[in-house]
Amino acid sequence: MQSHDILVAIVNFMALTLAHVSLAQNSNHDYVDAHNVARAQVGVQPITWNDRVAAYAANYSNKRFDEYCKLEHSDGPYGENVAEVNGVHVYSAAEAVKLWVTEKPNYDHESNSCVGGECLHYTQVVWGDSIHVGCAKVECNNGYGWSFIICNYDPPGNIEGHRPY
Repeated sequence: MQSHDILVAIVNFMALTLAHVSLAQNSNHDYVDAHNVARAQVGVQPITWNDRVAAYAANYSNKRFDEYCKLEHSDGPYGENVAEVNGVHVYSAAEAVKLWVTEKPNYDHESNSCVGGECLHYTQVVWGDSIHVGCAKVECNNGYGWSFIICNYDPPGNIEGHRPY
């Protein structure tokens, strides 16, 4: 085997190993567990993974890839949280959910409103009537290492006039 072939084999092995590590940090369980930590803090029933909802998320995230991960909601049948994160730090599933949960201080349960900033990503994460989640992540086709992360929720939350929990 020539040294070039050995180098290619090593690079391919490393790429497969890194891909496996990346997938392991973005498994269905990682998304669900991160959601359920936040939900448990407010006494909401655990959410479970749903393959149909995940297929919707994957299909939509692939459309965002083709459009350089332009941060837009799908306006589909599910509740939805989206994030576009830069490539300086590779976000795991848990970190993406934590990003949405950082809005918790902006939610005032007494008035059922956002105070001092955005909170609707957080309220969707902890929406008690949402019992299924499906998520997907794609690396953006923009040459800058960005990622598009989406989680969809069934039934959808953030219903005006209703409380998340």
